[in-house]
Amino acid sequence: MAITTPEIDTLLSKTEENPFLLCSIASKRACDINNMLRGQHLRVTAIQDFDDITTMASGEDTVSIAMQEINDDVLSFVQDEFDDQIRGSNARVQQNS
Repeated sequence: MAITTPEIDTLLSKTEENPFLLCSIASKRACDINNMLRGQHLRVTAIQDFDDITTMASGEDTVSIAMQEINDDVLSFVQDEFDDQIRGSNARVQQNS
């Protein structure tokens, strides 16, 4: 799979040119979408009803959906919380060394 739309440079500009941050945000959102689709599939088989995410995502890769949400400014991150988590992760790594 290749990400061609949206362009990687556009996506990186929305995540402070940090490829790790971009991948982290997109992968977490893709997992959320997968979980929603699994739950929706179970509901659909029970009540035969559809919602927007099922219609939108049918046949489309969840990572592509997440990348498009980042590009459309639907999905982002809170800088202070991200910085705190990184500091906490670094402290745990240094402690274990």
